Amino acid sequence: MMRHASPQGRGMNELIDKIFARGVTIVAFVIGSFHLLNVSGLVVLSTRDIRIFHLMMMLVLLFMTRATLKRLEASAADKLLRVALIGISVASCVYLMTRWKDIAFSGGATVPMDAWVGIVVLFLVLEAARRGVGLVLAIICLIFFTYPFYSQYLPGVLYGRGYSVTRMSEFLTTTSQGVFGIPLGVSATYIILFSIYGAFLSAFGAGDFFFKLASRVTQGMRAAGAKTAVIFSTLLGMISGSAAGNVAVTGTLTIPMMKKEGYQPHQAGAIEAVVSTGGQIMPPVMGAAAFIMAEVVGTPYSNVMKVALVPALLFFASLFFVVHLQAAKSGLEPSRAPVDEDETTLMILLKGGQYIIPFATLIAMMLNGFSPFKASFYSILVLLGCHIIWTRRIGLDLFVKSATAITEGAKAVIPIAVACAAAGIIAGTLGITGLGSKISGLIVSASGGYIFVALLLTMLTAIILGMGLPTTAAYLVLATVVAPALAKMGLPLLTAHLFVFFYGCVSTITPPVALASYVAAGIAKADINKVGWTAFAYGITCYILPFMFVFGPGLMLEGPVLQIALAIVSAAIGVFGIASAVIGYATGPLPTVMRIVAAAAGLALLHQGWMTDIAGLAGLALVLARRQAALQNT
Repeated sequence: MMRHASPQGRGMNELIDKIFARGVTIVAFVIGSFHLLNVSGLVVLSTRDIRIFHLMMMLVLLFMTRATLKRLEASAADKLLRVALIGISVASCVYLMTRWKDIAFSGGATVPMDAWVGIVVLFLVLEAARRGVGLVLAIICLIFFTYPFYSQYLPGVLYGRGYSVTRMSEFLTTTSQGVFGIPLGVSATYIILFSIYGAFLSAFGAGDFFFKLASRVTQGMRAAGAKTAVIFSTLLGMISGSAAGNVAVTGTLTIPMMKKEGYQPHQAGAIEAVVSTGGQIMPPVMGAAAFIMAEVVGTPYSNVMKVALVPALLFFASLFFVVHLQAAKSGLEPSRAPVDEDETTLMILLKGGQYIIPFATLIAMMLNGFSPFKASFYSILVLLGCHIIWTRRIGLDLFVKSATAITEGAKAVIPIAVACAAAGIIAGTLGITGLGSKISGLIVSASGGYIFVALLLTMLTAIILGMGLPTTAAYLVLATVVAPALAKMGLPLLTAHLFVFFYGCVSTITPPVALASYVAAGIAKADINKVGWTAFAYGITCYILPFMFVFGPGLMLEGPVLQIALAIVSAAIGVFGIASAVIGYATGPLPTVMRIVAAAAGLALLHQGWMTDIAGLAGLALVLARRQAALQNT
């Protein structure tokens, strides 16, 4: 017999729901405002205090918004458990804030209570990772955390002397090499500020401007809707830095537009999934993982932008070729994107000046040596100033939009902050046990010392790990486990990290677990597997590019100017060859043999070197010549 909740129980449920709903808004606004005040210099705290406070608030927000299990979401017991977890999170983090200075000034001396509180914090982080990111990350972190407890029983290179639970908990929570290490520090500085910045742009209408601009640029082209999607999702993806989130925001506009244009549902979903994934690698505002990369590698963020620029542009060029060739193969006629005929391009740009100026300010400040979080803060101020100038009014609406942006920006960081804290467990364990160097040694040994084999093993590892994780979490795991092996083999550290970063990104469109493709399939009302495999094919260039920029530094803007120019031009032609092979169409349908030749030619052109360029051009010329001959025969 089904038991119904008593009136008292229902009343308690409703009360807790109201408290959570109001509490999420308040806490998110508080933490967002705190970080804005901190970067402005009005609130000054130590680095450790900021990181502990950041984690505390993010844990509170996560436990308010995520149930223990989906099926228990409406139960009073689960709500009471979440209240208890919130209380424990606050109490344990406050304790750490009161203790860390004593521990630091005493040279690391701790008391038994520090270890017990550390165990509680580790449990909270793992549980938050399970709820907010997924079971996969929680399991990976748990495996690494427990390694010291059984390492003395393992054979070969995996053998370790072992550590106690109390020693591990103290190390991971009272030092700057564990939970409160670099990843969480990046979340508490770069990521939350850029998330709030993106929320400000969204709240003040930048999305509408980007869509109008993209539609105007592609007006009258074949596959105008798909090309609008490419440009629009690129512009928005630079701000959001989340593949699945970008699909959810832009896909509701672009996917129906592509379907109306004549694309099959699975094709429209695949195009949106791929381009939204690419938004994470497009400077100037790449995904959250790019900021972590800059900190881990120890290089200015402007250097990360520089080396990623050409690969990102080549990736989006390949998408333009893909959507154009697919449209031509499907017989889609040139169409007009949905634009206001009375609004000229100049008018759109003038109205959008309130978004262009802040964006230009952001780029200029970062290129001139300002830290990314300082640049984003001042860009927000410029955005508010431009909005006042353009609208010529200061009213309640301005403050409401600002408060909403701060709140939504902070809420968007919840899973990222949790992933960063969880990754600190992995990084800390690798550091204290020496497991990191052992894993690097295993990869080097398995590759036989051949860098190409090591890259191939790294790619497979990155894609497999990334399938069940968001990009930021995937990169954090890869950066601590895999990237050091490539650096050990002589690869420049930044190149090694960019290599694994790319595969962390494309894991969101790699079957069988492709998060961005799943979201796109839902919007397109298409089969998720069909969307996933189509997205994989459309985005194949992004799987190839990392190998090419490792062996061709010209694609990372390194080397003589002439070599860089030749590398970029030949690579641009090369991605056309690969797109032709994927779609099976150039100036007309291509038979299987010519598709293989086009793919080989594209690979040769992508590889830096005049001999491979000549071979690639010859192969592509053969494909076009055979196609022309076939047209004449018909």
